[in-house]
Amino acid sequence: MKHIGATAHYVTPDLDEGPIIEQDAERISHAETPAELIRRGQDIEARVLARALKLHAEGRVFIHGNHTVIFQQ
Repeated sequence: MKHIGATAHYVTPDLDEGPIIEQDAERISHAETPAELIRRGQDIEARVLARALKLHAEGRVFIHGNHTVIFQQ
């Protein structure tokens, strides 16, 4: 089984090492074309970023060490 996904996290000096705010993934098929995979990846990235920004803007994300605590509404 193959997956494609995206993660939104806080920026740190180390690339892709900041505390994670939001992430998502979807199953993909080996039959999908590169163009389809790019489109699906961009869709996932947009959704994840939008949710992460909303959580941050609402003050529902708290950093604890290198982890995040997300409070539900």
